[in-house]
Amino acid sequence: MSSSPRRETFRDVFAVREFRALWVSQVLSVGGDRLALVALTLLVYDRTHSALLAAVAYAAGYVPYIVGGLFLSGLADRLPRREVMVGCDVIRAAIVGVMLVPHMPLDVLVAMLYAVTLVQPPFDAARSAILPDMLDGQRYALAAAAMQTTYRVALVVGAAVGGVMVAVIGARSALGADAATFVASALIVGLGTRARPVPAGRPRQGQLARLGAGARLVFGDRALRTLLLLGWLVALYEVPEGIAAPYAARLGGGPVAAGLLIASTQVGAVLVTPVFTSKIGPLTRLRWMGPMAVTACSVLVLTAARPGLGVSMAIFALSGTFAIYQVAANTAFVARLPNERRAQAFGLANAGLVVGQGVAFMAAGAAAEVIPPSTVVALGGGLGALAAGGLALRWRRMSPAVGRHSARHLRDHASHPGGIAKAPVRGADSRAPRHGIAVKNPGLTVSQELRARSRS
Repeated sequence: MSSSPRRETFRDVFAVREFRALWVSQVLSVGGDRLALVALTLLVYDRTHSALLAAVAYAAGYVPYIVGGLFLSGLADRLPRREVMVGCDVIRAAIVGVMLVPHMPLDVLVAMLYAVTLVQPPFDAARSAILPDMLDGQRYALAAAAMQTTYRVALVVGAAVGGVMVAVIGARSALGADAATFVASALIVGLGTRARPVPAGRPRQGQLARLGAGARLVFGDRALRTLLLLGWLVALYEVPEGIAAPYAARLGGGPVAAGLLIASTQVGAVLVTPVFTSKIGPLTRLRWMGPMAVTACSVLVLTAARPGLGVSMAIFALSGTFAIYQVAANTAFVARLPNERRAQAFGLANAGLVVGQGVAFMAAGAAAEVIPPSTVVALGGGLGALAAGGLALRWRRMSPAVGRHSARHLRDHASHPGGIAKAPVRGADSRAPRHGIAVKNPGLTVSQELRARSRS
């Protein structure tokens, strides 16, 4: 009699030395980025008392990412990914070190911060691309969940700590601490992860040709395109973050209320993501992905009733909770990418996400000048729900994990040790690589999922 396979846990993931190194480097990198951004923004405002110039400085955390995501992320497909990460950390540490020179003009400081952000996308792409080489299947899903949760926490804590450090030790010392985080990250990645060769089969093309090939890969495959658009929905359900200040002001609150609203958007995801990833089987996550995306957006429509601070925070937390569908979307996206194109695809996805968020935040801010911020949030949620509904239906028709033919499809592949690995997705472009939506060593096997279906 065969025993049921043991379910993978977060302990199993953190038992992998390489993942621990990658995780610690992420904490240092994200925390350092937020620290430098807050420090320089406050320094600019302190010297100029100009909200516009302070906003220009804060934009350094986003605008250069678009260029770097499009044109530099592919470096992690042409060079060893560990060396790309270490090199990016060393470059960022050097730039921030130069920023510590006394009496540096503000415009030069802002330009250097833009340069620091420009180097971030290849680091992020290399880290995202190398993670599936360290862990696969359910372990990868757990690792991705840990990374996403850590990123959310580091954003909030990094910004808060940045403000405190600037107040206590000054902006220049805070920048010095930022440089130290990059040096530490480089050492941890260099010593804590093993060297891997450049991905086999990498194309010998120019930068624009590689960018075009990456775009054709992502947008030419219906499954990848659907997963990508599901990921980009974050621009609509995170509108509350972009207009938290006017939303709080409309409720009679100030900076503290705005901070609580922003924090509430992350609380649900931080608490529920570990449970969702470790307790729910991979096929179930894929099946729930579409409905959860719809709910993450549609729940924001409730703000049309102009609720108070407490209810608004609860609505935003609930929206963020359902947004954990991104774990399933990320896992499926990675499984379908060929290794030699993985970093470029991540770069395109991240660049599009930043552009989408920027456009959504600006549009929401402009709309909030005319109509109540709560109405703006409700409109963004409604638009997101409509888009998510269309994407959910498209995914249901093409994914072997959902739909009326799913049980038969799963039985056909039940004997495959990788579950639904290499299963073709109906309607995908014939020119696209048929990697399917691989689920190796899943927490629940296909047969277990089928038994659960029959019981339900």
